Amino acid sequence: MDIARTPSTPDGNYQMADAPPEPVDPPLIRREDYKPFDWLVPQTRLDFALGVESTRVTATLSVARNPAGEQAGEIRLNGDGLTPLEVAVDGQASNSWRMDGNDLILPLAGEAHEIRLVTEIDPAANSQLMGLYASNGMLCTQCEAEGFRRIAFFPDRPDVLSTYTVRMSGERQAFPVLLSNGNLVAQGEDSSGHWAEWHDPWPKPSYLFALVAGDLVARRDTFTTMSGRTVDLAIWVRAEDLDRTEHAMESLIRSMRWDEEVFGREYDLDQFNIVAVGDFNMGAMENKGLNVFNTKYVLADPETATDGDYDGVEGVIAHEYFHNWSGNRVTCRDWFQLSLKEGFTVLRDQLFSEGMRGAAVKRIEDVRLLRSVQFPEDSGPLAHPIRPDSFREIGNFYTPTIYNKGAEVIRMMRTMAGPERFRQGTDLYFERHDGEAATCEDFIRAIEDGAGLDLTQFRLWYAQAGTPKVEAVLEHDGETATLTLRQMVPPTPDQRTKLPVPIPLRLALFDRATGRHSGEQLVVLSEVESVVRFAGFAEKPVLSINRGFSAPVAIERTVEPDDLVFLARHDDDAFARYEAMQELIVGHLVSAIGGGLTDAARIEARQAIGGALSAILTDPELDDAMRGELMMLPSQTYLSEQLLVADPGAIHAEREALKAWLGRTLEGELAALHQRASSQSAGMGHAARGARKVKGQALVFLAAGNPELAARTAASQYDAAETMTDRQAALMVLTGLPGAERTHKLIDFYNRFQNDPLVIDKWFSLQASSLHPQVIEHVKALARHPDFNLKNPNRVRSLFMAFTGTPLGFHAASGEGYRMIADLILALDPINPSTAARFVTPLGRWRRLEPGRAALMRGELERIAAKAGLSRDTFEQVTRSLG
Repeated sequence: MDIARTPSTPDGNYQMADAPPEPVDPPLIRREDYKPFDWLVPQTRLDFALGVESTRVTATLSVARNPAGEQAGEIRLNGDGLTPLEVAVDGQASNSWRMDGNDLILPLAGEAHEIRLVTEIDPAANSQLMGLYASNGMLCTQCEAEGFRRIAFFPDRPDVLSTYTVRMSGERQAFPVLLSNGNLVAQGEDSSGHWAEWHDPWPKPSYLFALVAGDLVARRDTFTTMSGRTVDLAIWVRAEDLDRTEHAMESLIRSMRWDEEVFGREYDLDQFNIVAVGDFNMGAMENKGLNVFNTKYVLADPETATDGDYDGVEGVIAHEYFHNWSGNRVTCRDWFQLSLKEGFTVLRDQLFSEGMRGAAVKRIEDVRLLRSVQFPEDSGPLAHPIRPDSFREIGNFYTPTIYNKGAEVIRMMRTMAGPERFRQGTDLYFERHDGEAATCEDFIRAIEDGAGLDLTQFRLWYAQAGTPKVEAVLEHDGETATLTLRQMVPPTPDQRTKLPVPIPLRLALFDRATGRHSGEQLVVLSEVESVVRFAGFAEKPVLSINRGFSAPVAIERTVEPDDLVFLARHDDDAFARYEAMQELIVGHLVSAIGGGLTDAARIEARQAIGGALSAILTDPELDDAMRGELMMLPSQTYLSEQLLVADPGAIHAEREALKAWLGRTLEGELAALHQRASSQSAGMGHAARGARKVKGQALVFLAAGNPELAARTAASQYDAAETMTDRQAALMVLTGLPGAERTHKLIDFYNRFQNDPLVIDKWFSLQASSLHPQVIEHVKALARHPDFNLKNPNRVRSLFMAFTGTPLGFHAASGEGYRMIADLILALDPINPSTAARFVTPLGRWRRLEPGRAALMRGELERIAAKAGLSRDTFEQVTRSLG
């Protein structure tokens, strides 16, 4: 069915949907209170009589007392909005059950029983997109973290593992394809139309259950595992999208092969299915044998997907496939251990992408993401350890800290152990805990034992929030260079005092005359202060530190601009070269924003940056993909993190002024680079992708320095574009410029792609994230557009999450941008609390802003908090943000 648009008022503020009030103060769940569940559930059988508006679910649970649990005389089965229609124990109807809130409590006196429960749900009414819901006539599920309880009464926790047999029946015309976890074991016709039965032989928690029923077609292939088994592969989409699944299938096959070669992990079922869904809260879900994906991470062709989209498809396909072992075969004991599966799997997908696309550029991309989303989280009110101590709503802890910082922490283990010994540790981890619900401690202990490391102190990385800061001071005397390192972990809301953590730092000392170094060293800073001496330097060397971003820390050092220019030109570590360029620019902009620059100092700094950038633009030995990374200016968010008090307007003004100066000063080199890159033939090869990257970056600088030239160049690029990468890069520049070309190209883009939801998401995002001075009015108009749909998470994120990154819009001095996001949260919360809660984060950074904007932002948080009936998702985020 088509999902109706939520009506809006003329000013674009959404009307509130009716919803029952939620508890004002949701209970706090503590990690220290964990206890094993009293009952085991060795087998689960589920029977679904499918319907879009009414699905009847019969759950049959075989339960037995857990020797590790308490010998309770009852079992608690979690529910959420369910009404029990039938309850039976050992074949006999039971009337002794009772409800405790949403949960069903059933007395059980013996050692083992069979429980039968019948419920009925309305998938079409499920706007939360958790549990079983309808998406354009198709039925699908999302059960992580606590969605299964919206389908059937069950002990919905990760440490209750069960083997599942699932039977689905429904009208063939409505649901010609019936999919679930595991292997298809039987199918046939019945009075309802047809049926299919699936069996998953591997025990799993309920959050990994999946069901999909709908009118779908499949791209099929096979994979032969390292032991010689043939696995049938299928990617299921709507018929009109089938031609855009080739890249996804190729990515899946490469992932399966890579996981065997690098981690020794072989797939363990006869079938592997992926389904693309247009309405989805997340990017994708690793349900055992039946991955459910947001269409954004499956569909790709050059006409509709950018090079970044291609990379996203490949990375997410790999991530969810790798979960088959790091998340499914070994799952997490409780939700406090979430990074056990997510952090480890993010590292695995990062290493995979490095192998597929090149380590240097991929590493820079990952660090840029970490700094833009995780570092701000670590320094704000929502800071939390990789392994949290408490939560009210687990959905709020699917955060960059759990995923991205979690990956960096495990990468540090790999750096200290080396790839071979790290592999020995992961082999031991899988061997010890296969088929179990494990903890972060179990993983650390396996790496210790397998790799021969002592990680006693390293465990602090899991217990402490905050981004460590490392001060590095290099001194020279005679022929000795002395490096003094000092660390400090800043206080965070729930942790004022921190202990030093082990920080592995890869470093090298360059000889100024030769431009070379004598070798890289690994120094592990484990104390508050450490001194390292290096002999044999007649002159003071140039320090290259945290090479490869070997530790997720902020390096603080005083370094001459000439040394940074030297490293930007000569460092043989790609990340260190990128970092030197960033450091050079950040140092200038922070000084300029603070008002501490004389005109002469400003000119000198700009000339140093311009000289380094000129060398980058014209270096014939430099790969274009790397050149594109080196051309990027530090983001507004990253610059804000460098300041004790951030003024978004001042940051934007200085950043744009530097960009404009560089665009004017280097106009010839930029235009030549754009022309040279434009002559590169289209295609998906490395050279063609690199050319598109530098072409887009050149346009960004030209737009700041010479808007008229940029408008003409961007319009020509748009008209000649053979790929979405080129077309989108041109349109991005045009959306920030005034003039008729902006309007013409936006209309053309919409008319070309109006029937493709993913591309129309881009159309919304490009306008919402632009530097146009009227961006607020543009976003208001887009919120009233017929194609805007408040019930579709992709569309909501494409417009409003893009808007939260705009200095002229979201951070408008009037507070109108903050008010717009607060209005969105209040309208969205009754419909989809999970998505609504994620919009609180941008408002939660008020403490880091100048007083005027801080007061406006805090006021909007207080307005949200005062609303009766907030979901516990949004309630927790708002109250934590207010402090």
